[in-house]
Amino acid sequence: MTEATGAEDVRWDLSDLYAGADDPGLWADLDAAEAEADRFRAAYHDRIADLDAGALNQAVARLEALEQQLARAGSFIHLLHATHADDPEVGAALTRVEERGTAIGNRVLFFQLEWQALSEEAAQALLAEPGLADYHHFLETARRYAPYRLSEPEERVLAEKQLTARSAWTRLFDETFTRLRFEVDGEALSEEEILARLKEEDRGTRQRAAEAFTDGLDEQLPLLTHIFNTVLSDKAIEDRLRGYPHWLTERNLDNEASDTMVDALVDRVTDRYPLMARYYRLKASLLGVDTLFDYDRYAPIPGTQRTVSWEEAQRTVLEAYGAFSADMRAIAEMFFDLGWVDAPVADGKIGGAFSHPATPDAHPYVLVNFTGTPGDVMTLAHELGHGVHQYLAREQGHFNADTPLTTAETASVFGEMLTFEHLMGQESDPQVRLGLLCNKLEEMFATVFRQVAMNRFEDAVHTARREEGELAAERVGELWRATQRPQFADEAGEAVRMTEGYGHWWSYIPHFLHVPGYVYAYAFGELLTLALYERYREQGEAFVPQYMELLRAGGSEAPEALMGRLGLDLADPGFWDKGLDVLEGMVGQAEELAAETGAD
Repeated sequence: MTEATGAEDVRWDLSDLYAGADDPGLWADLDAAEAEADRFRAAYHDRIADLDAGALNQAVARLEALEQQLARAGSFIHLLHATHADDPEVGAALTRVEERGTAIGNRVLFFQLEWQALSEEAAQALLAEPGLADYHHFLETARRYAPYRLSEPEERVLAEKQLTARSAWTRLFDETFTRLRFEVDGEALSEEEILARLKEEDRGTRQRAAEAFTDGLDEQLPLLTHIFNTVLSDKAIEDRLRGYPHWLTERNLDNEASDTMVDALVDRVTDRYPLMARYYRLKASLLGVDTLFDYDRYAPIPGTQRTVSWEEAQRTVLEAYGAFSADMRAIAEMFFDLGWVDAPVADGKIGGAFSHPATPDAHPYVLVNFTGTPGDVMTLAHELGHGVHQYLAREQGHFNADTPLTTAETASVFGEMLTFEHLMGQESDPQVRLGLLCNKLEEMFATVFRQVAMNRFEDAVHTARREEGELAAERVGELWRATQRPQFADEAGEAVRMTEGYGHWWSYIPHFLHVPGYVYAYAFGELLTLALYERYREQGEAFVPQYMELLRAGGSEAPEALMGRLGLDLADPGFWDKGLDVLEGMVGQAEELAAETGAD
């Protein structure tokens, strides 16, 4: 039985968007958006090349207002579905909103296509006009896709078909895991509940949980393999039609990251894989085992495990945020006070955690699945970091508020670091400090090394699907094991042994389906934020206003320009070593604490 944490009744209130799926205002907004889309098309279709800067600015402002109205409806229905994924009426409403949104979006699709079709000379002349300053980055970024755009009829067909392509398969995946239960120790546990057992102190509990999770995945493996193959094929087809030279090209464009920058990140991280093996050899010693298996990676240090209440987690994060910035704490408090958080593990609720920005005329919403582990406190700090970032970036408007995935993780990881440092500063017991440090290191390894290992898996599996055709589950598992194993080994051999069942654990990871290529952004954000945090340690209070301004900037400038404000050069291939050096220093600190406590 899952222990009560106080989070059981912490459910979000979506009424700031709409009262429910049957709210007349939801459908009236879609009707109004459709009418505006028709007016917009009548006013501007085949005319974008003739607009001067003032008229173009007016057109973009109208388009922004229209797309914000659509995003408000879309945000609401996806948030509602996230906590009611097993409700067929909500599912039907989701489909209806998506279909309406796609049809309306297709009416104004011409704008970006005509803007991208402008000659470089004409486009740059317009972008140099002061009257377009508010939308300069939005318009400039849109032109990067010009070589890969199709004709308007083709783009409209692709948008319409997307509803029955990847988006349909990812919805099936989400709803499957929402319903799925894993039988262990006489209990039927959800995905979140059984994964939480991998963080239990008792090794037998962890092993049984891992075996039960594998058994549950195996039962669904034909379906999950088919979903994965279909999404891989869908992406391969679209990449081919658009002429993308590589499976990751589209993601890098969306992330405003050059191929060279991403390659440098991946190379630097894989070169430092032995650091992870070094830590896990220490972990095996701390646990008193000769062989560390995959289900032991997140085991707590003996004597440090405890259940954290929701109230304590909330207080911890707010105190940590407040010690950095009173404004940051005040914004985070609104999430708790105004019903912007959905916290408990609940039937019908999807797994994982996220912060959804909704729209600038509303506010973000945070979803977590709180089970009371120390790691859940960090997850809360992480998602509230996103929430604070999204709330501040609202000032930039709908087109400039969103950041690319690479820099979207900046505030979330920074929030985690603030919370970790706060906890370490309060604790004097070396054993407890060691437990906190190990827990944090394991989260950081999962964010840096594990995500890059998953990037290597994605690279292998996308390549294999395109070269070999449909992949059997065994073939996908082979690629998974081959790309996961290196992160756990060094010259001395393997530090973590993968069980046979672990070969199918690729099948539960949603990012591979929802946003192919996403995962390296976690490592990007973690290492970038460690460099930012070092800057904070150096500058102290003087850094705070600079950082808050960075968050307020949202996606109004390219990542390299935004980080350049703080003296960070993302184009330097050696930049990533700064964050990796911080990780190495923390491993050394763990080794020292282990020696101090006599635990090594």
